[in-house]
Amino acid sequence: MSDSILFVDDSMVVLETARDLFVSQGITILTANNALKAIEIIRHQDIAVVVSDNFMPGISGLEFLTRLKDIAPETVKILMTGKADLSCALEAINRCEVYRFILKPWNDAELVTIVQEAIRRHHVLISLRQEEEDGLRYLAHAIELKDPCTKGHCDRVAIFALQIADQLQLSKEIKREIKYGSWLHDCGKIGLSEAILNGSQQLSATEIETMKMHVDWGADLAAKANLSRVARNIIKFHHERYDGTGYPTGIGGTDIPLEARIVAIADVYDALKSDRPYRKSYSHDEAVTILRSMQGNALDPELVNLFLPLVDSIPYPAVNPPAV
Repeated sequence: MSDSILFVDDSMVVLETARDLFVSQGITILTANNALKAIEIIRHQDIAVVVSDNFMPGISGLEFLTRLKDIAPETVKILMTGKADLSCALEAINRCEVYRFILKPWNDAELVTIVQEAIRRHHVLISLRQEEEDGLRYLAHAIELKDPCTKGHCDRVAIFALQIADQLQLSKEIKREIKYGSWLHDCGKIGLSEAILNGSQQLSATEIETMKMHVDWGADLAAKANLSRVARNIIKFHHERYDGTGYPTGIGGTDIPLEARIVAIADVYDALKSDRPYRKSYSHDEAVTILRSMQGNALDPELVNLFLPLVDSIPYPAVNPPAV
């Protein structure tokens, strides 16, 4: 899988500066001084990330990145500009599906971090598009590496969710997609900083709002990768609450897709049973008591009733999820 980046700018000074910066970081960089040259490179070589200036002679950065949607849909796009322009930023996000918007002159450390995150996003898109079971599970484990406290979380959520799905006698096909959605329910966290994921203190209000964005980022990845509706619903809606006070949309009750209500229970239970930087894990009895207290407000009460009798029969930490 290619980790090459392509830097596009009409200034040779900028290109040389970028080349020196990324070579020093061990990142393979190609350069082009206009959009047409960049398109020619992309047609003949796999590029993980494109960083393009906006104001260039001929084809602008916005137009170039718009064309790139069809030429190389898995390539992650970053737009740079020397002027802070909100309308330009919104157009870049909405029309070009730009991942990040960077102002010149850039901060070296910030630019490298953003490009490294974009490379990881490229890996996610490739793995999701292939939709191979080993690749999806490997991807889930790779996301967990950003948050060491969640090691094994995706597998355990899948096990608990499949136990509920068995009780509901869902089809083999639906259960397979629930397993994939469970593995990938937090795939949007690939875009979150380790400072937010691994902080030992309570998050600030701003950090909480940033954290909440992971469901939309994950849903965006899943849509681009053409994942099943079931998997996409899990990724997007697993933080909705039964009483309608969750996020990202505030839907409630049975308006929340069944698969998302199932995974929400599995996700909460495993979180309760796991150590976190800010607390130790709860005991079995404590976790059950908390789950019961969440019936009808955060969690589907009927599904919780289905799940609780199963808990005693599932070893913790849970083993690998069964093949379905």
